[in-house]
Amino acid sequence: MSFTQRLRQVQIKQNSLLCIGLDVDVDKIPTHLQSTKNPMLEFNRQIIEATHDLVCAYKPNLAFYEARGERGTVTLRETLKLIPKSVLTIGDGKRGDIGNTAERYAKSLFDDFGFDSVTVNPYLGFDSVEPFLTNPEKGVFILALTSNSGSKDFQRLMVGTKPLYEKVVHTAKKWNVNQNIGFVVGATHPKELQRIRKIVPDIPILVPGIGKQGGDLKSSIRYGCDKHGQLAVVNASRSIIYASSGKDFAEAARAEAKKIVEEMRMYVGEVSN
Repeated sequence: MSFTQRLRQVQIKQNSLLCIGLDVDVDKIPTHLQSTKNPMLEFNRQIIEATHDLVCAYKPNLAFYEARGERGTVTLRETLKLIPKSVLTIGDGKRGDIGNTAERYAKSLFDDFGFDSVTVNPYLGFDSVEPFLTNPEKGVFILALTSNSGSKDFQRLMVGTKPLYEKVVHTAKKWNVNQNIGFVVGATHPKELQRIRKIVPDIPILVPGIGKQGGDLKSSIRYGCDKHGQLAVVNASRSIIYASSGKDFAEAARAEAKKIVEEMRMYVGEVSN
């Protein structure tokens, strides 16, 4: 089964397009958890327990764990064990390097950590992405147009008659022989998201940038979903996991996630009808 098929199945079963980013800043963990053996892991455990029935995926941002050294690596491994097999995992490391190095990255993230999918930077070209594509069941979200303000510095540069991000989509679409490629398109670029969805009508799109970054949820669903109201993976991180800094942080995270999911379902109904 290809990653795209797996994603469809999970989104149907969970009735959700929501991905929660586990971008955990130790300084923002509620104070009552600081005395626990591993505050970061305990925070993740309670977030996952409170929200796992509301999501299609969790997306740990690797930098937040790598910055913690060996302890962060252990925390990441233990966090992945807490995530139910009924939802997918996205290793958000935006890896991209020459072929033999990319092979090591792919082996680490897929075989060692066991992520279902990863984010990859295509700047070095096909040989830097190819090692991630060999297993059809493992997903590869290729950066197309990111949600940060600096995306305009390179991603919008014109290559002939097309902006670079569009060239990336057209080119990487040809690599999708195993039906396991997706694209990253920020929610802060709704018009471009609409355009990219037309270019790739049946390929997953990871849509970060709603919530704190200001992306519009309705536009993300309307332009990010395929004709069946699927294959958009809409990520929210800080607005959910830091919904409260008190002892009720997990309950607050669930309430925020549930609110987003219910709003999503309303918009999905408009897309698929």
